[in-house]
Amino acid sequence: MTMDRLTEILHAVAEGRCSVDQARQQLATFDELGFARVDLHRSRRTGFPEIIFAQGKTPVQTAAIFRRLQASGKPVLATRVTREQADAVQNVTPDVEYDDVARLLRWWPPERPQTMRPGFVAVVCAGTADLPVAEEAAGTAEFLGSPVERVYDVGVAGLHRLIDQLSVLRKANAIIVVAGMEGALPSVVGGLVSAPVVAVPTSVGYGAHLNGLAPLLTMLNSCAAGVAVVNIDNGFGAGYYAALIHRSQVESTEMRDIAHGKNPAL
Repeated sequence: MTMDRLTEILHAVAEGRCSVDQARQQLATFDELGFARVDLHRSRRTGFPEIIFAQGKTPVQTAAIFRRLQASGKPVLATRVTREQADAVQNVTPDVEYDDVARLLRWWPPERPQTMRPGFVAVVCAGTADLPVAEEAAGTAEFLGSPVERVYDVGVAGLHRLIDQLSVLRKANAIIVVAGMEGALPSVVGGLVSAPVVAVPTSVGYGAHLNGLAPLLTMLNSCAAGVAVVNIDNGFGAGYYAALIHRSQVESTEMRDIAHGKNPAL
């Protein structure tokens, strides 16, 4: 909280434009719900708001946390949301979007239009069975302000399908590669592009695949440089990390333009 912002809130209370309760909500760093401490200042620290991990929470708990974050006036995202949890939230907030493939629940305040950065994050998926994890990654990156280009069903069993999409991949600011089975696809992509690659192993595969452990080890042992690996089925982590990369690149370009006398806003 900057001094200018604090002064603005205090003046608004003094002039009757803001209630004491509204001011308290803006000034609080977190809110205690009994079963959760909702982080209200995360976007001021990190640039992105707190995101709800719904798995393991009851529908009532999910709805209460979601509603509290909505009250802060910032966009809200929940991951690993079941249909029952989504119904509990939508019953009290009808304008919430639920993606049942990605299991994402999203809300944007009406007075804050969604803005996207220049460039894009590519999300590459080896097979159709990997789509839920790929869509979790894509939906997360989009929520955080990164446009997404989807390149799906281009696994190593038919490399001609991947080669056909190289013109898209080579324009991306960051690339998320989601694969199960033996998990070779991120290494292949990493050897063909200059952008950072975020590899996501999935729990899709036969017995020796070990529920994602085999592709995880393959990706950790990638021969291609520039490949980072997140945990098994962690589409959210990949989408968040790729959005951070994309944001940093855009901000660096804007700073370079300013240093050379260009105004990126014009």
